[in-house]
Amino acid sequence: MTAPFLQMMAISKDYPGVRALSDMQLSVRAGEVIGIVGENGAGKSTLMKILGGVVAPTAGTILLDGSVLPRLTVAAAMRGGIAFVHQELNLFDNLTAAANILIGREPVRFGPLRLVDRAALDRLAAPLLAQLGADFGADAPVAGLSLAQKQLVEIAKALSLRARLVIMDEPTSSLTASETERLLAVVARLKADGVSVILISHRLAEIERAADRVLVLRDGRCVAELDRAEVRAETMIRHMIGRDLQTLYEPPAAPAGPPVLEVRDARPHHTSRSGATRRGGSPGGVTLALPAGRILGLAGLVGSGRSELARTLFGIEPLAAGEIRLEGAPVSIRSPRDAIARGIYLVPEDRKRWGLVLPFSVRDNVTLPDLAAHARHGLLRPASEQACAVRQQHSLDIRTASLQVAVGSLSGGNQQKVVLAKWLAMAPRVLIFDEPTRGVDVGAKREIYLLMRALADRGVAILMISSDMEEIIGVSDRVAVMHEGAIAGFLERDELSEASILSLAVGRLAA
Repeated sequence: MTAPFLQMMAISKDYPGVRALSDMQLSVRAGEVIGIVGENGAGKSTLMKILGGVVAPTAGTILLDGSVLPRLTVAAAMRGGIAFVHQELNLFDNLTAAANILIGREPVRFGPLRLVDRAALDRLAAPLLAQLGADFGADAPVAGLSLAQKQLVEIAKALSLRARLVIMDEPTSSLTASETERLLAVVARLKADGVSVILISHRLAEIERAADRVLVLRDGRCVAELDRAEVRAETMIRHMIGRDLQTLYEPPAAPAGPPVLEVRDARPHHTSRSGATRRGGSPGGVTLALPAGRILGLAGLVGSGRSELARTLFGIEPLAAGEIRLEGAPVSIRSPRDAIARGIYLVPEDRKRWGLVLPFSVRDNVTLPDLAAHARHGLLRPASEQACAVRQQHSLDIRTASLQVAVGSLSGGNQQKVVLAKWLAMAPRVLIFDEPTRGVDVGAKREIYLLMRALADRGVAILMISSDMEEIIGVSDRVAVMHEGAIAGFLERDELSEASILSLAVGRLAA
């Protein structure tokens, strides 16, 4: 086994009144994949900031190629071959892939104008993209690339800096299943080329597949270092939260009630990128019922129509054909205002874009959908807003220093709780969850699952759309599987398996 080229020994970091890291150890060898897992607040971000030279440790030593450093600077980290691929990508959409990869280091033509040599730029970038198996050229405009392709541009940028260690922070949180497969193949390719990878992810199945070893962080400490043979999702969860995997899920406590929401032969309109509207889905459309007290999972491949159905039920997209019935009576839902007035609420897939106003305070986000309830004679009553926000904070255990802080400063799990808080303050009849735990740590996942079950036990009808197979199987009381805009079939709880769901998702009859 080769010696580590990077070692972090007895690293601690103190902030006023808080110890963020305590006695952390990390070593990195060439060509290995290290998974780092832990709940939000476990210390992952602090450790990576120290490794990238962004913050200095309070105590400890860093060895890089045998040289002892009390801390790394950003420049020293880059010179040492440490590169980051952040969850929020740092690319310029108005430039090509090659221009982004070599930004600030572009080859120029001789002459007084020193113009960028675009042909040379593409020649330098093309081998880096080929090394990653990219399916687009160096001259491709970044604006036209998918999120997965943009991540390859970021990784190619890291390789152009002769990176020996690439740190990926939640790289698959917004990727489809097929895009995730391609990214994991890129990780394997980097490993084969001798490049080390630190993989930080809440998706433990991916860590299980890719990592040679895993560090589990909790409360600023490394509570376990797992060798390849020990890397199992259930083992990581047990170390992360001190409980077994089975405790994440709760069965229903009461029998199912009558249907709250029924959808009959529904076909939403789809809007293309050009803005043109077209009818989508197969002739059969979508027919399903959401009973009170139950969680109906909605599975299917990307493009099957799951999110389109959610947007139609919430009034974002119009209904092209079919019927929606609420507690037996036909209803017309032409806008989110109509849905909200009837107690039908959507927790969207992209909470930052569609679920929250990030610069607004926690309090303002909680009360925003129902301002009339906190107004008198047309004037808002801050005391009423504050009382509502305090109730929801206590009910959902929203962890924030103050209800006045911007909601964008909260962790992913707490942001999701704020999205839920604004709807729970308004007595929902139907709650639609689109990817409810995307980008949320295991501990916050359990809280969300328990909340969903508690709502169902109180008679709320829940539709849960998820691409996480473990989540669909663990949380759902029944699963509807979509294929090409229609329901391909239903599976009862005792019939649920990855094979049975995927069989319907690809258009085959369930065995």
